[in-house]
Amino acid sequence: MALATGIAAPAIPVFSKSFDVSFEVASLVFTANLLGGAVSTLPTGYLVDRIGRRKIILAGPLLLAISSVLTWNAHSFAELLVYRFIGGWAQNMWTLGRLAMIADTGATRSRGRQITGMLTMETTGRLMGPAVGGFIAAAFDVRMPFLIHAALCLLAIVPSFKLIRESAPDRRLDASPGERPAEGRGALAALMTLPMIMFLCAQLFASFTRGTLFSGAMHLYPVYAYGVGSGTIGMIASMASVIGIPITLTSGHVMDRFGRKATIVPGFSLLCLAFIFMAFTAQVHTAFEIWVLSFLLVQASQSITSGNMQTLGSDMAPRHARGKFMGMWQLIGHIGTTLSPAVFGVVSAAYGFAAAFAVFALTALGSAVIVATQVRETVRREDAHPAQESTAEPAEPTAKVGA
Repeated sequence: MALATGIAAPAIPVFSKSFDVSFEVASLVFTANLLGGAVSTLPTGYLVDRIGRRKIILAGPLLLAISSVLTWNAHSFAELLVYRFIGGWAQNMWTLGRLAMIADTGATRSRGRQITGMLTMETTGRLMGPAVGGFIAAAFDVRMPFLIHAALCLLAIVPSFKLIRESAPDRRLDASPGERPAEGRGALAALMTLPMIMFLCAQLFASFTRGTLFSGAMHLYPVYAYGVGSGTIGMIASMASVIGIPITLTSGHVMDRFGRKATIVPGFSLLCLAFIFMAFTAQVHTAFEIWVLSFLLVQASQSITSGNMQTLGSDMAPRHARGKFMGMWQLIGHIGTTLSPAVFGVVSAAYGFAAAFAVFALTALGSAVIVATQVRETVRREDAHPAQESTAEPAEPTAKVGA
């Protein structure tokens, strides 16, 4: 799945530009994809609790493959936006289902490593993807990576039909008669506490800060400012993946050993400084190599924060309404992620790229300050070993998670 996404990523900005649209309009291709994910959060969260994690995890990649085939056949920019919306919806089904399954089966002292391990596998899959995708788009056709994306999505999901087991508390074969899903209002009530509201504010800032990175909208800057092509974008993205893999893995161990704040606060603080440096390179229009350095610093800082807000949110999720809760929480995150490339395009057009990068620096700082001062640590000091957690909540069977 990650390899498929990486192959398609470098072709998206170039494919958008091929429709003869401006930078501001081209950025909508990323906004549409993120909007699809945002709109899907509440319905998907409800379905994750209603019909189970397994069905959602299997359905997401199938729908994603369909959207990629439709993208390959797009004849107008408007069509492209619709198909990207569908792809964002499908991608979020895959994400929410997996997060709910990890929350079901993971202990507090291992959840950070599970989530960052999942993200590292995705990064590894994307490692060669951008370079391969950029080469294919440049050597053959800019549409070809989308067909490959669809084929790999279908291939990747085949083992999961056998390997994935349902983990929802009320749908497991060994579930007791008393285990029933909580009503939606239970998840809503969990959001109405002050610590949770502050966490959601931090999530909004964090998602907004990283939205241009996650969506690929950041790649529009070198395309328009330096005139680079798909191959160059692919190589830069692969370099960022190489840097991010060991950082993300280390972050998971630090979260489980020292607490979630141990990566969130310094990670977003460094991300603020990296974006300030990137704003400087845009303001004086440095050589392309200097901007690449700033981009790699941003990606390295982002890797420190990779998975930490997901881990913190999984810690907070109520046991019998995890799907609904995560749907609400992910909606807040998707609002920030969806606004990010749109604001990037608007601010860049009105005030310049340096101003847009400075905005991300401010929101990164805001996320660090809120988590440091307003959100409680979810890893208790007395939980020194995973075995001690058996008294904290009823044991759950370990589900087999597909490759």
